Amino acid sequence: MPPILPHITLETGSAPRHSIIWLHGLGADGSDFVPLAEEMALPVAVRYLFPHAPKRPVTINGGFVMRAWYDIATADIGGTQDAEGIRASQLGIEQLIAQERARGIAASDIFIAGFSQGGAIALHTGLRHSERLGGLLALSTYLPLAETLPAEAAAANRDIPVFMAHGRSDPVVPYTLGVSSRDRLQQRGYALAWHEYAMPHSVCQEEVGDIAAWLSQRLLTTA
Repeated sequence: MPPILPHITLETGSAPRHSIIWLHGLGADGSDFVPLAEEMALPVAVRYLFPHAPKRPVTINGGFVMRAWYDIATADIGGTQDAEGIRASQLGIEQLIAQERARGIAASDIFIAGFSQGGAIALHTGLRHSERLGGLLALSTYLPLAETLPAEAAAANRDIPVFMAHGRSDPVVPYTLGVSSRDRLQQRGYALAWHEYAMPHSVCQEEVGDIAAWLSQRLLTTA
């Protein structure tokens, strides 16, 4: 078993009963979304975990070594996919979920969020996790290894709430890829809330408000 992913921990109050595992995008690190978490005023105390992806060469970036949840070979990110890297990152997130379960957090009080590559891992892991989770947030991302989901989807998370958001002018993860991922999940019956914004590959203030509102509703439901 590999060592647990290094991560930043942020608790917004004493004795939190909810955990949010938030995954950064390609080339960033766990600190990327700490300011956003600090900005959101959620109704209950939560423990945020911001893991750092391993450093690895990324083919599309000339083999440059950077933090990445998996390799990307071509600009067609929904085409040839690094299944081995995706599944290795899935294992790393599963270890963080197990850590929170060992700390007394119920699976239904654990959320996985992610941006871009991190969002892809959030979807891939959460939809396959054996226990019912609290919800998934997938920002400016897509559904990886979609062809394996029908056989691998966990029954416990067939009705998991999913928040998906995308910029209509995203030049990195095309808007059309986000929409096709949304459609595929909806066709499989997932309870998905879709939000789109006039932005590129980024996070906007309106989106932060929508995330906070969605999370607040979910947190109060499971509190």
